[in-house]
Amino acid sequence: MSSITNSTEFNIGGKKLTSRLFIGSALYPSPFIMQQAIKASGAEVVTVSLRRQSHEKSSGESFWDIIKSTGCHLLPNTAGCHSAKEAVTLAQMSRELFETNWIKLEVIGDDYNLQPDPFELLIAAEQLISLGFEVFPYCTDDLILCQRLVELGCRILMPWGAPIGTGQGLINPYALKTLRERLPNITLVIDAGLGKPSHGAQAMELGYDAVLLNTAIAQAQDPTTMASAFAQAISAGRLGYEAGIIPKKNTAKPSTPLVGMPFWHDNTA
Repeated sequence: MSSITNSTEFNIGGKKLTSRLFIGSALYPSPFIMQQAIKASGAEVVTVSLRRQSHEKSSGESFWDIIKSTGCHLLPNTAGCHSAKEAVTLAQMSRELFETNWIKLEVIGDDYNLQPDPFELLIAAEQLISLGFEVFPYCTDDLILCQRLVELGCRILMPWGAPIGTGQGLINPYALKTLRERLPNITLVIDAGLGKPSHGAQAMELGYDAVLLNTAIAQAQDPTTMASAFAQAISAGRLGYEAGIIPKKNTAKPSTPLVGMPFWHDNTA
């Protein structure tokens, strides 16, 4: 019997979760499909953007009512911000509206690849931590930047796999593996750039704690089925990591030892 138990259960930001898949709430063809995809994913954390959504009722159906009906924890984000000042202001508004001290901190430095601005990110993270926020910074896979964020008090980091919405997967596995090895006590969540379920499995096989997805699910031909596919891939990847993946070798090694004779060998000949 396997000694591995609770392979998906973990704590993050003071909350205990059983799903390692976080899901976004943007870009879906309709609110109904978004709701179905969130349900199919099994996710317990949903990201929402105050800048991109309105909390007022529209067309007889409230976006926020749908999000609340999922029963998921809300992770507000500062998407669209380009300065620390903007991000801090939006985070404070989000805390008041959503009644949570969680904030996914995004401070974009380049409009072409949506790469985070590391300098403004550090400034914003320091200010928000001093204001009592649990900061989930969206960052690159740069080790020094991540170490600085940890020194400021971040307990969770969200390095990108690739630029947002590109579907490129893990473009720098070496850097991501280095982060996992050098920051063993920090919760690491791959955020952005994944395009297919195998990318999610790969992230978990590296030892990452969770994966945040939006575009790969929301813009799939069938978002609900894709959400289910990612959920299964992430679960499988985590189990593989916990089971202990064999190291790569440059030479072949027989899986059946060449000792003695096969049990079917005919000794009467």
